Amino acid sequence: FSFIVLIYVSIMTIKTILFFTDPPAFQCPSLVSTLLDFFPIVRWLPSYQLRDWILGDAMSGLIVGILLVPQSIAYSLLASQDPIYGLYTSFFSAIIYAVLGTSRHISVGIFGVLCLLVGQVVDRELALAGYLTESGIGSGISSNDMGATVTFTAGVLMGLFQVGFVSVYLSDSLLSGFATGASLTILTSQVKYLLGLKLPRPQGWFTLCKTWYSLLVNLGSTNICDLVTSLVCLLVLIPTKELNDRFKAKLKAPIPFELFVVIIATLASHFGHFDTAYGSSVAGVIPTGFLAPQLPLWSLIPNVAVDAFSIAIVGFAITVSLSEMFAKKHGYAVDANQEMYAIGFCNILPSFFRCFTTSSTGCQTQVSGLVSALVLLLVLLVIAPLFYSLQKCVLAVIIVVNLRGALRKFADVPRMWRVNRVDASIWLVTMATSSLVNTELGLLVGVLASAFCVLGRTQRVRVCELGRAAAREHYEDLTSYRGLRTHPGVAVFRYEAPIYYANQSLFKKSLYDRVGLDPVKEKTRRLKFKKKTSEQEEEVADVTYRKPEKDEATAAATVTLDEKSRRSVRSVVIDCSAILFLDTAGVNALKEVRKDYEDLGVTVVLAQCHTSVRDALERGGYCPDAGEDHGGERRLVFFTIADAVRYVQNLSRLKIQRERDVFWSV
Repeated sequence: FSFIVLIYVSIMTIKTILFFTDPPAFQCPSLVSTLLDFFPIVRWLPSYQLRDWILGDAMSGLIVGILLVPQSIAYSLLASQDPIYGLYTSFFSAIIYAVLGTSRHISVGIFGVLCLLVGQVVDRELALAGYLTESGIGSGISSNDMGATVTFTAGVLMGLFQVGFVSVYLSDSLLSGFATGASLTILTSQVKYLLGLKLPRPQGWFTLCKTWYSLLVNLGSTNICDLVTSLVCLLVLIPTKELNDRFKAKLKAPIPFELFVVIIATLASHFGHFDTAYGSSVAGVIPTGFLAPQLPLWSLIPNVAVDAFSIAIVGFAITVSLSEMFAKKHGYAVDANQEMYAIGFCNILPSFFRCFTTSSTGCQTQVSGLVSALVLLLVLLVIAPLFYSLQKCVLAVIIVVNLRGALRKFADVPRMWRVNRVDASIWLVTMATSSLVNTELGLLVGVLASAFCVLGRTQRVRVCELGRAAAREHYEDLTSYRGLRTHPGVAVFRYEAPIYYANQSLFKKSLYDRVGLDPVKEKTRRLKFKKKTSEQEEEVADVTYRKPEKDEATAAATVTLDEKSRRSVRSVVIDCSAILFLDTAGVNALKEVRKDYEDLGVTVVLAQCHTSVRDALERGGYCPDAGEDHGGERRLVFFTIADAVRYVQNLSRLKIQRERDVFWSV
């Protein structure tokens, strides 16, 4: 218990650091306000317009419930669960989300990618324990118990520990690539049911290749009855689903062709005795009513915690993206934190009835979710046993047909490449890893690829020189615009990235290249020159004669340096408007640049710094102490580039005047 509390406190601390600049003020809300926030149904149900909305909610809930019946039974096959638990999952989730959810157009139910992830974990753990994964039953453990344990762990991580905030780091291209790669794995896993083959699900990496190898080796054992049934169902469902998609704007509700196919296939299998006469695999006994609740297998939670973490993140990311899309479309707001609680409890509570992980699909309002739950309740209490003769190949066809949307993403790859090559590369890497190597690894590789792309963009940034517009005090890149002017002796530069430990050396190198003067190399050159001059002075006895020659040589060296530069630079202004933040290494880099150039007589000042950057500079000791004079030569940071340019120009004139005064005094 102490370990769980420690993890919870750590996660809350990380969230505070990442998403709040200052810790939120302590508040003590009333009990009523807390209940209203945690149970949104208490807010919206009293204002429900019964006469205007009930008919639409009833129709949409009825249609969604009818569609959920075949899909719940089919996706339970993908999650390696008995069909009854797919119905349980859709029933309990619809009720819980209607009470706790904030989106009016989300119906929480079964989602293919999450079912795949759950099924992979279940089969892996049963195989490691030496149990039979095909039958799903071993000595003292079953696939249903394992699936419930995974679901409970994912719900706790999402609803109580709120790890769903990590999903903000999952880009759209990453999620799309992950879903497409998982869809290829789902498609491959269902081919054995389409052919009527009884093959164990391969474990470990490269499961896609292993599965296709097993399919090709056992192709001669194809069940002709299942193959013919699969082809007929595909020929019926694919065109009818396309018609639904094409005329969805004209249809008030989608036509439930899947349910029609399930009913007809069940009747044909029952009266044709496909299971006994042809050896076709069927759904089997589906009990009615509800089983007694049961606790998850506590001893297995450490084994599935990592997998549950990825399941929780993906499930929450899908739910939030859909809820925000519908909310934006219909003009209302959703609470992401409350959605996290809702999805978490949609997994925690049903897990006691051996349900598996859920996510969201589109719907109409929360009331329609309750109507869908009534339809599923009717199936659970009365109709479920009638699906005994339903062939598993029909369920596999339903799963495969519903993958059309994800598989169509391949046609969008050329467009994605033209729009943004980085996002397209992330999509390809995530998709390839998820499908060819390992599904969970694909998510990790996608996150790492996205992180490296962000870091790579900060590595590729170069310092650009700015010029002033003729009509006003506005500075832009000299290479991007024409008609810009530069100031004699003053160079203005901009660095369009944060300066931190990973790119601080690149920043200095790029700045030195653009200025045309590397202070480190110049110091080395002067030291060598001084050493050489000292050796010559030792050889020559006449020191008085050599001293003027040294001054001439030093001046010659300075002239040579200026000739190598494009122009003589006496001051450097760094525009910090594009620098979002600085870490300790970034502050030290700016301090080194300023000190190195000041040793050579070149003034360095900063302009247009953000508040966070100014705070970092002050904490890092870049700015003068409060007790020192901020005027004159000690002023280093300016609000505008024009102020900085005028300051360094005046400072240069003062230095020149002092040099002249010293010269004439001598």
